[in-house]
Formats: sequence, C-alpha cells, structure tokens
Amino acid sequence: MARQLSPVGLDFVTHAPVRLVFAREIIAPPSAVFAALAEDVAGWPQWFKAVRMARPTDGGAGREVRLAGGIRFAETILAADPDERYAYRVDRTNAPGVRQLVEEWRLTPAGTGTRVRWTFAADGPAAFRLVLRAARPGIGRSFRSAVVALDRRLAAART
Repeated sequence: MARQLSPVGLDFVTHAPVRLVFAREIIAPPSAVFAALAEDVAGWPQWFKAVRMARPTDGGAGREVRLAGGIRFAETILAADPDERYAYRVDRTNAPGVRQLVEEWRLTPAGTGTRVRWTFAADGPAAFRLVLRAARPGIGRSFRSAVVALDRRLAAART
C-alpha cells in the first residue's frame, strides 16, 4: 500500500466533504444481503464488477480489496450490524488524492425484499473532490449494476 489515510469514525459518513449516496430496492431479504456483504467477503468479485479480489483480514476485523485498474485498499470494519448495516474505513491505499474514505451499506426491509443504500464518504484536496463529484454518474451505474448482480446471485442461491 502506498500510503496511510487519516483515520475517521463512522460519523464521517454524515459529515464528509463528499458524500455520494445511492439506493436501490432488490428482492433478496436483508439477511441474505448482509451475509453477502459481511460474511462472504471473498464473493464480492462475483457480483461487483469493479472488485477483482476481496478477502477478510485480522480475523474479520478488516479487509483487503483490489479493484480493476490496480487500486488497492486495506480497510477496517467499522460496523457489522446484522441485517442492517455494514461499514468500513480505508486505512491504506494506492489511490491518488484520497485522504479519508468510509463506505456504508444500509439495509432496510422493503416489502419482502431490501432497500440497499450505499454511502461513499470521502475527503481529499479540492481537485480530488471535484473529480469524485464528476464521477458520480459512473459510480452510481457501478452501484446499480453491482446490486442487481448481487440480487441475481442471491436468487440463484435460493433455488
């Protein structure tokens, strides 16, 4: 990993300089979505195209993630509330510009399915913040594609 980021807590999700929030309802129940997010970390590349490799570290207290394009993250899990929330902070990365980064996945029952809300909370220099805001549409498409693929994967596992 190229460099250490500034540590932040879970409250960063609500007051980060850049907050990209995306949501989508899917058929899978919250318990299945939570299990895929928090318990099947190695399975992320199967449904999230940008993720090339993910594995738990530190006995499940952290994660190592590699994205398409060679970006790498070492993360600390901040919250793993069954069927409700999964959140992590990036501690080290080779991604340029970022100083602080927390991602939170919120799960809310929606009929027999789940409303999945993903918050990407970050800070960095002004140029980084500008680029991240400009990338919002692409990040949103990536989220929607991932959640739809996850729902399909979970549906296949139920049959």
